Amino acid sequence: MSFPDSIPARMATPLGFVALLFSGAIFGFFYAWTVSTMWGLDAADPRVAIEAMQAMNASVRNAAFAPVFFGTPFVLLFTASAAMAADRRAAWLFGVAAVVYFVGALMLTVTVNVPLNEALAATAVPIERAQAALVWSEYSGRWQLFNEIRMALSGVSLLLTGLGLWRLGRTRRHHMLSAARAGHAMS
Repeated sequence: MSFPDSIPARMATPLGFVALLFSGAIFGFFYAWTVSTMWGLDAADPRVAIEAMQAMNASVRNAAFAPVFFGTPFVLLFTASAAMAADRRAAWLFGVAAVVYFVGALMLTVTVNVPLNEALAATAVPIERAQAALVWSEYSGRWQLFNEIRMALSGVSLLLTGLGLWRLGRTRRHHMLSAARAGHAMS
């Protein structure tokens, strides 16, 4: 018994590494917001925090971020499709990772975090610190809650991607050992 030699089966592992890279990048993006950026902004003068957040939200829509943010579910689905030729359980893991990321991170961002960002962008930075503190506290708490949810679900997607890649490697190793025992050479 040899490892499936179809083009999709041969592409599953390389695609799995691309999926792992994309999943890890987006998880790291949300993680960094959680453990540094937002804590730093919360510690700053709220007028500065509002201005900084407005600037960061405006700058994140760029050609470096978009492929990873929007492309991750597609890379995961392509990987799941290719993995079907090699290991259906691995394919299932990649497919579930795509759904978890799409619903729990991408759609949550579009339906919650982006509208919060747009509302903040339309807000003039108050001159009075107390008024700015009120604006910031109303924004920051809700934004961070949903960022932590999308971070956690992106982490689940990353874990599922890693498990899918591990499963592909395990399946390939099993096929190689079976072929060696049978006296066949793997190509």
